[in-house]
Amino acid sequence: MLPVLAGLTFDVPAEQFVSVLGPSGCGKSTLLRLLAGLEKPVGGEIYLDGRPLDRPRREVGLVFQQGTLMPWRTVLENVRLPLDVLRMERSEAERRAAAMLSLVGLEGFDASLPADLSGGMVQRVALARALVTEPQVLLLDEPFGALDALTRERMGAELLRIWGMSRTTVLMVTHSISEAVLLSDRVLVISRRPARLLLDESVPLPRPREREMVYVPAFAALERRIRAALGEADERFQNG
Repeated sequence: MLPVLAGLTFDVPAEQFVSVLGPSGCGKSTLLRLLAGLEKPVGGEIYLDGRPLDRPRREVGLVFQQGTLMPWRTVLENVRLPLDVLRMERSEAERRAAAMLSLVGLEGFDASLPADLSGGMVQRVALARALVTEPQVLLLDEPFGALDALTRERMGAELLRIWGMSRTTVLMVTHSISEAVLLSDRVLVISRRPARLLLDESVPLPRPREREMVYVPAFAALERRIRAALGEADERFQNG
């Protein structure tokens, strides 16, 4: 069996936004699948509020890089899907789904199909679907990775706005250092397989944050420290 994670230990306080960076193929997506309860670790333990997390739970939402919407369901029906699975009464489920669509800025698109939406709008629907059950923890696996640069920036700003209103605990995997610094309270850098924690960097920049913050010296200093840790990961790999 190929070891993916090794000695990777950290905790995430409630309402904190944490980003995870690391080289491609180092196990970041595997980490999220473990935290979502979709896979079980062969060693070590994962806890949510002091209870072992070893299966999918309503308290944990997950958004993938691709929206993974059901093409035959409308936008409202896609967002309502987790509540249908929970057998919530239809009128209450539709009320909550509509409220989530309003939160992500998609009022008026209830009856649209995924094929009629842009890539950014699809990701907003996926985010609304993940939030509709009011999870304690939201896991984001490169949620904007498939978008063009401008749309990605806009979606980052939208995510900040939505997180500011919901204050859900977030753990996001990304390959963008600037995105991680702009959005997060902490940035974790992990090594190549088997992944170990190389850096746990706090981001003491004030909130609310605007895109212009990327030009301030403190932002650049944080980027340099994170980039150095990523360089260390590559150096360790090259040196065996």
